[in-house]
Amino acid sequence: MRKVTSIIFILVGFLFLLSPEVLAKDNFQEARLRMVQEQIEQRGITDPLVLSALRSVPRHEFVPENMKPFAYEDTPLPIGYGQTISQPYIVALMTEKAGVKPGSRVLEVGTGSGYQAAILCAMGCEVYSVEIIKALAERARETLERLGYSAKVFWGDGYFGLKEFAPFDAIIVTCSIDHIPPPLIEQLKEGGKMVIPVGPPWSIQSLLLVEKTPDGIRTQDLGAVRFVPLTRTLREK
Repeated sequence: MRKVTSIIFILVGFLFLLSPEVLAKDNFQEARLRMVQEQIEQRGITDPLVLSALRSVPRHEFVPENMKPFAYEDTPLPIGYGQTISQPYIVALMTEKAGVKPGSRVLEVGTGSGYQAAILCAMGCEVYSVEIIKALAERARETLERLGYSAKVFWGDGYFGLKEFAPFDAIIVTCSIDHIPPPLIEQLKEGGKMVIPVGPPWSIQSLLLVEKTPDGIRTQDLGAVRFVPLTRTLREK
């Protein structure tokens, strides 16, 4: 009788492991690890903190339900309101070039889905993020809180940064603009870095690494990118 009972428990446990929810989680984990290996490491991203964060943060939780099957593909995805979640490699590149580490105070301009903020939190950063579309700011805040990430999300015009929390060790701008906003330069700590796509809207832009030095700013072109433009009008819907 004990043997039969034991066999039943084993079979029930096996069936649980094969349940759709568990299989989905396993598949997402495998897809996430494959994403990091094939899309990130093979393209030269080496920062162990960045790689570890990308392996741990569930990107599928930051996209709409119908986009979840594509969450770990090598592409940006729509998240509503004319916005996107960036391609995983671009997130990794911007994060690595920002030079953040545990304890860094980081400003993100353009919260979007909240995925970039989650990556920074997973690296041990103190994260402040500003989003101009109120519905996206609220959704990102809820997602981050639900998943246990401590980023502080604000609704506002990211062009002006968040002066009350400056200076920042790093600033990551996830939307394009045709110039580097002076308020962001002002809020960047001396020795700090900003990564920002600069160029015309809805076209090819240059991803710039901006370093603030005692003598001014120094820029480096990291390559061509295409980001949605920075919006300047507050939107509640």
